[in-house]
Amino acid sequence: MLITGAAGAIGAALARVMRAAWPSARLALLDRDAVALQPLVTELGQATAHGVDLRDLSALPALVEQLGDLDGLVNCAGVMWVQSVATVPWESASDLLTIDLLAPLRLQELVVAGLVRRQRGGFVVNVSSMAGKVPLKGCAYYGAAKAGLAMASEVARADLAPHGIRVVTVYPGPVKSALEQGAREAYGQADWFGGYAPTGDPADLARRVLSAVQRDEARVIYPLPYAFGWVAPNVSRWIALGFGPTPTT
Repeated sequence: MLITGAAGAIGAALARVMRAAWPSARLALLDRDAVALQPLVTELGQATAHGVDLRDLSALPALVEQLGDLDGLVNCAGVMWVQSVATVPWESASDLLTIDLLAPLRLQELVVAGLVRRQRGGFVVNVSSMAGKVPLKGCAYYGAAKAGLAMASEVARADLAPHGIRVVTVYPGPVKSALEQGAREAYGQADWFGGYAPTGDPADLARRVLSAVQRDEARVIYPLPYAFGWVAPNVSRWIALGFGPTPTT
């Protein structure tokens, strides 16, 4: 199986729980920095590291062909830059949209083609974000990418069910990671995040995602309080935009 963003906190946690669940599985771990993956490759065994810049969509078909038969895909790689839409450079916005939306969809298309051809089922996990359901100031492009990925993933689940392919969409709120810490710093309100926003643990999220794959559940929302954003999106939108933190830039 292919796991992107495997050098990050959530990606590495997912790789560990999937190795524990499937001891003989062949894991292909992808991140921009292959060197950063080496300790995890050594820890897990039967794993390979692949340094790929997901902004280069043209490199993805050759990568998937090189990896051969894959029985699963975990789209976990992503970037989050918190900045006002009035000041974010278009080059940065374009990079984010490519990494967080276009690359996962391209990888899904490439891996699913093989799964359908082999007719042995399989699974896809797409890590979206609650920021794709509830708008956050400073996250115009991040929210757009995650909303697009979530919608595509939910539709893919229905499209691929007749082929025996399970698709799980993951909607994390804040989870302890470098990405989450970067968001705190960009808002300049670490106390607001730490005091009021529930923050999850990567290992706990990974266990819930594995369970969803095994049970063929449609989605994972974590930490649980953020399920309010799913069941009451209009109220959540009003709260987030009216009372949520504002980026410092």
